[in-house]
Amino acid sequence: MDFKEGGYWLYAMVGPDNTRHWARIDFSAINPKKSYEGIDTFCDENGIPNPEMPKMSWKNTFELTEGGTKLTVEISFQKEADIKQMMDMGFEQGFASALDNLDETLREL
Repeated sequence: MDFKEGGYWLYAMVGPDNTRHWARIDFSAINPKKSYEGIDTFCDENGIPNPEMPKMSWKNTFELTEGGTKLTVEISFQKEADIKQMMDMGFEQGFASALDNLDETLREL
């Protein structure tokens, strides 16, 4: 991960059967302790984007609250067919699982 504007993060989502699905997010804006934005896309293990898959624009905002920090995640797509394709692939369940993992990690801290 090269967490800076113009940098990127190459990562693999690993399924229960150890199947790897590679993705890459290119960071377009970083406001320390406030927010970051980027374009996320599926790719191969070398970070080469798959042109058949939609790109997602992510904006993650952090806000201090009395109880800690509130995270707001905004995801947008270029067209409605792109979000439908991602939902058909199980994005909603996968993202909910990732948030559950985050909750668990934060509780352990």
